[in-house]
Amino acid sequence: MRRRHFIPLSISSAALLIAAAPVLAQSQLPRPNQLPPPGGAQQRPAQPAPPPGKPGAQQQQQQQPQQPAAAPPAPYQPVAISPPKPVADPSFDAFRNQIAEIAKRKDKKALAALVSPNFFWMGEKGDKADKKKPRVESLAKAIELDAKDGSGWEALTGYAADPTGMPLPDKQGVICAPADPEFDGKALETLAQSTKTDASEWGYPMQPGLEVRGGPQPNAPVLEKLGMHFVRVLEDNAPPNQQNQQNPMLRLVTPSGKVGFVPADAIAPLGNDQICYGKEGAGWKIAGFIGGE
Repeated sequence: MRRRHFIPLSISSAALLIAAAPVLAQSQLPRPNQLPPPGGAQQRPAQPAPPPGKPGAQQQQQQQPQQPAAAPPAPYQPVAISPPKPVADPSFDAFRNQIAEIAKRKDKKALAALVSPNFFWMGEKGDKADKKKPRVESLAKAIELDAKDGSGWEALTGYAADPTGMPLPDKQGVICAPADPEFDGKALETLAQSTKTDASEWGYPMQPGLEVRGGPQPNAPVLEKLGMHFVRVLEDNAPPNQQNQQNPMLRLVTPSGKVGFVPADAIAPLGNDQICYGKEGAGWKIAGFIGGE
């Protein structure tokens, strides 16, 4: 399930999250692909660079923007989060179990019966659902259901296992999962500014008491334990041959300023892909998907 892995957001998506801080505080996270570009300006197509030695080549090279250096690890004031709450509806639990059974059998025909005829797929450029094909095909494409390694069905199993849900503001009666935690959006904005970091560098632990270790090995000494708050995730600068491939680890900074490691699936980001559900008649349907390629 995509939620279980911390994948830093793009710079533009991170900026949108910061800009949406008042909404985030109410745990109504607008997905990055639902928001217009900052200022509504359209991007101009990139102009080809002049060949070396041609007039303007040196000037254009000098104008190339350089990536700012990442802020060094330092102590910070943690911003608390409250984990999302499960949907209080027994029929929703039964529906998720039904999806899980279908995913286990990899039964696409049975899955099609659970997909709403009004299924939507919200990407960066709007609804990507193919209205000319059965809606299950749009869902299959969104989560890569036809992948030969079975990862699409595994993703569906992961979504079905999540009991949380958050309302989708522009679609009445639709909830999307996994839900984001509740937190003070203004405090997160202040945290990013005070640490000179990007919003995409911050994630949160899936459960309290997560052990931060002094090395990428699962048995490395424990430096400290995390509470339920945002934590800064660093880029792993170790060579590939020195990274733990069997048990991937994330490198992060604790509130005390220590650099340590935690399992990669123990930290979640904001702005995850989401599967959406809605009640149609007497039962639930898969109403849509937000994210994907």
